[in-house]
Amino acid sequence: MKQPSSPLEKKLLSRVGRAIKDFGLIDDGDRILVALSGGKDSYALLRLLDRLRIRAPVRFELLPWHLDQGQPGYDGTPLRNWLEERGGPYVISRQDTYSVVMDKVKEGDTYCSLCSRLRRGSLYSAAAELECNKIALGHHADDAIETLLLNLMFTGQLKTMPAWLQAQDGRNIVIRPLMRCFESALVSYAEEQNFPILPCNLCGSQDNLQRQAVKALINQLEQKHPKIRGSMLAALTRVRPSHLLDTELWQQLGMGPEGLDNAPHGITRLQLAQ
Repeated sequence: MKQPSSPLEKKLLSRVGRAIKDFGLIDDGDRILVALSGGKDSYALLRLLDRLRIRAPVRFELLPWHLDQGQPGYDGTPLRNWLEERGGPYVISRQDTYSVVMDKVKEGDTYCSLCSRLRRGSLYSAAAELECNKIALGHHADDAIETLLLNLMFTGQLKTMPAWLQAQDGRNIVIRPLMRCFESALVSYAEEQNFPILPCNLCGSQDNLQRQAVKALINQLEQKHPKIRGSMLAALTRVRPSHLLDTELWQQLGMGPEGLDNAPHGITRLQLAQ
């Protein structure tokens, strides 16, 4: 496989390498299932991890995995051809989650939540069956920032997507190596690399999603404050528990005044592990 050939790729490799080091994402001997959706982010994730593996100080395996969800008009041929050109093993599974989503979701509701849960279940099962000890996802810095604001404004929680996560099933470890990469750079990289993008007819068919509204808000703020995305990402690494209102967290960290055992905890919860 060729070495990095563009300044953009080198910049992204540096950011991915930093995330792997900062968050302890990859260890020697890891067998990593790389979730390949057919979107720009997952293609970039696999390509960049391939590049890094060549010079990494530890040895690890990458197994690309793609799920055919049975959507009408789906054609995975471009993705399959790209994987064949890449070389090495890969897995394409088929599960008709599309029919389940269309059957269960009421008209006017969004598909994303149920679709995501079904895909996650398939992904976790595949990781176990294929004997992979980690799962790599293509979420990036903008995803983390948007998720932070979504939880803050709509669920009353202060949490986002972590770079390293022990899944609720207690078996799978999820890593997000693109957590220091911004979407604008990944868009440019996808164009540079000519990735064969597969459209999602489910997500693309729905407008006015909360995430799109949050994305628009950030874009608007960025026009007046060009460094706002970097500042928000940095904030996620500089949490000050003593300056929040979660008394349960204070107790866990041995902070705050005495007599908090019976204090109310209904104001908010900072969920560090999810």
